[in-house]
Amino acid sequence: MSVSFTIAARAGEARAGLCRTPHGDFETPAFMPVGTLGAVKAVTPDDLRGIGATIVLANAYHLVLRPGVEVVRAVGGLHRFMAWDGPILSDSGGYQVFSLGPLVKVTDEEVRFRSHIDGSEHHLSPERAVEIQADLGVDISMALDHCPAGDAPDQVHRAALARTERWARRCLEARRPGQALFGIAQGGTDVALRRAQIDALAALPFDGYALGGFAVGEPRAQTHATIQAVAPSLPSDRPRYLMGMGTPEDIVAAAAAGVDMFDCVMPTRGARHGLLFTSRGKLNVGNARYAADPSPADPACRCATCAAFSLAYLRHLYKSGELLWHRLATIHNLAFYLALMRRLRSAIVEGRTLYSPWGES
Repeated sequence: MSVSFTIAARAGEARAGLCRTPHGDFETPAFMPVGTLGAVKAVTPDDLRGIGATIVLANAYHLVLRPGVEVVRAVGGLHRFMAWDGPILSDSGGYQVFSLGPLVKVTDEEVRFRSHIDGSEHHLSPERAVEIQADLGVDISMALDHCPAGDAPDQVHRAALARTERWARRCLEARRPGQALFGIAQGGTDVALRRAQIDALAALPFDGYALGGFAVGEPRAQTHATIQAVAPSLPSDRPRYLMGMGTPEDIVAAAAAGVDMFDCVMPTRGARHGLLFTSRGKLNVGNARYAADPSPADPACRCATCAAFSLAYLRHLYKSGELLWHRLATIHNLAFYLALMRRLRSAIVEGRTLYSPWGES
C-alpha cells in the first residue's frame, strides 16, 4: 500500500498513530486544514508549516470546475500547483454534488450535475472520481459515495447505502497502481445501518475508512451517540476518518471513540466572521469589550498572531474590514486546532482521557 498506518498508543478506544504517505508522515489524531480550491483561505503553505500542519484537504469537485483537472495536471499536480510538499487528501466531491439539490440527477451509473459557477453540465461516476483524484496526484483519494440528508426517510438511506457499496467496488476496480483509496460508510444515525455498511466495506481492500454523512441536519447529540457506537467497528489496522465535522467538542468526542483524522471549515470560516477559538472558549472579537484590550487573543497560545498582536488591534482590523484580519485570525484558529490535536495525542500516549477541548492550548 502507498499509505501505511501504525498505532503507537491506545487509551480506551482512542488511538495515537502514524500514517506514512508518499509526501511524508503525519501523526494522529490529525486535523486537516481545508483547502477546498487548492488553498487554505488567507494563509500560505509556509504559514501552515509554521503552525504545525502536516496534511491538508482539497476537493476534487471544486478543482474540476475551476481551474480544471487538466490545468492542475499540466503544471505538475496539486502539490506543485499549490506549493505544498506535504500529504494531501482529496474529497471525491460526493457531498458537494448531492448538496446541489435540483441541479443533480442520480442514477446507479453516475451523477449528472450542473456547475454552481456557470451552469455547465458535468458527470461524475465512481471511475471518473478516482481518475480525477489520481490526475490531481493526491496522497489519499476518497471513494465516491451517496450522501443523503440526515433526516431523509429510511428507504432513502437504505438506497444510498446500497449505491455507496456498489460504487465503492467500482472505485476499487478503477484505482491506479499505488493509489491510496479510502471507503466511506453512510447510514445516517441508524446504528444498525452504519454497522452493516462498515461490515460490507471492511471486507474490501481500502487503505482507510471514513464516516460520512454526519452533521447534515440531524441533532448533534444523536450524531455523537452514533459515532461512539460505530467508530470502534471500523477496521482497527487502518486510519479512521470523520468527514467534515469538527467543532472542538466533536473532535474530542470522536477521538475518544477511536477516530484518527478530522477536517472542518470551522476554524477558517469562523475566522472570517470574527470568531476566535481560545483556551478560555470561543471569543467574538467584534465585542466592544475588546476595543482597548492590550492582551493577546489567547495568553496560552504560542502562534504568531498571539505573540505579536493585541485584541484591541485584532478588533480594529476586523471592524475596519482589513484583509490582514483574515490571515491573523486564520493562523490563530488553525494553531488552536492543531494544538488540540497535540494535546489529544499526549493524553492518549500517557493513558489519560481528555474531557474538554479547551484549557491550555
